[in-house]
Amino acid sequence: MSGTLVLNATYEPLCVVTLRRAVVLVIAEKAVMVEESGQSMHAERVTVPVPSVVRLAHFVRVPYRREIPLTRRAVLDRDEHTCVYCSAKADTIDHVRPRSRGGAHSWTNVVAACEKCNHRKGDRLLHELGWSLVGAPVQPPATVAVVLGWGKRDPLWQPYLTFDRVTAATA
Repeated sequence: MSGTLVLNATYEPLCVVTLRRAVVLVIAEKAVMVEESGQSMHAERVTVPVPSVVRLAHFVRVPYRREIPLTRRAVLDRDEHTCVYCSAKADTIDHVRPRSRGGAHSWTNVVAACEKCNHRKGDRLLHELGWSLVGAPVQPPATVAVVLGWGKRDPLWQPYLTFDRVTAATA
C-alpha cells in the first residue's frame, strides 16, 4: 500500500499520509501504531514495521469538517459500485425521483445503477415500475471523505471507515 490512515485520538479518521510520514510520526511518538501493514522499512541500524493505521497521541481539533461533494465517483463508492435496483455492477448514477419531476440533485435522491436499469427507469418513478429500494440513499459522513479519492485502500482501514447505511437512514 502507498498510504497510511491517520486517526485522531478519538479514532476519527483525519487523513491519509505517506508511509514515510507515518513512520516518522510513530518514531517521534506523536502517533501510536494501531495496525501493521506487514511490511518494514530498513535503515542502517534499525528496522521499523510500516503502519497501515496510526492514531495520534493527542487530540487534534478539526475546526471545519466539509461535506463530501456529490460526484459520480462518490455515489458509486457509497453504493459499492452495485446497482441498487438489480445488484449488478453499477456504472452510472440515477435520480430516484427524476429531476424532470422535481427531484433534487442531492445525496438522498441519487443512487448507483447499472446502465440497463437506468435506461429502463428513464424519467419514471419507482412505484410506476413496481420497483423499490432496499434502503433509502443517505449522505455519507464527512469522515469518509478522507479516503474517497484514494486509489488503493488497505482492507485494514475498513473498521475505522465503516458507514452503516441502516443506522444513518434511521438517524
